[in-house]
Amino acid sequence: MGKVIAVCTSPARGTQKTNVSEAVFVENYGIKGDAHAGNWHRQVSLLSYDKICEFRERGAEVEDGAFGENLVVEGIDFSSLPVGTRLYCGDVVLEMTQIGKECHHGCQIFQKMGDCIMPREGVFARVLKGGIIRTGDKMETETQKLKQGAEDE
Repeated sequence: MGKVIAVCTSPARGTQKTNVSEAVFVENYGIKGDAHAGNWHRQVSLLSYDKICEFRERGAEVEDGAFGENLVVEGIDFSSLPVGTRLYCGDVVLEMTQIGKECHHGCQIFQKMGDCIMPREGVFARVLKGGIIRTGDKMETETQKLKQGAEDE
């Protein structure tokens, strides 16, 4: 099970996102007020907090949202999950649609560090069911949810 560390949005594409602590996730659209929302497969971007921490240990001074990620989640290694994995957070259901993306080498993080983790660690999802996600909320994968349900019976 994971824990949401940050919920980030930006009003324009190509800019870093900022932590807004909570956001409305709209079915088949993405996050209300976020520049990347729309009718496509990359409505929401997610990055593992643990991977950000490892990158910071290498000297990167990055804030939540610096990679353009909407959700920073501790305890789930998103890049190890297959495309199609469903993620549950409160009422919100996300479905992973893509792992990584090509990084434009003009990004400030790549220019400073010579590396960027988003191309290999970041994942994208579409919103299957909307709702609100807040910092501190629990997130679980489909496998974790099924396992928990079996234990509850």
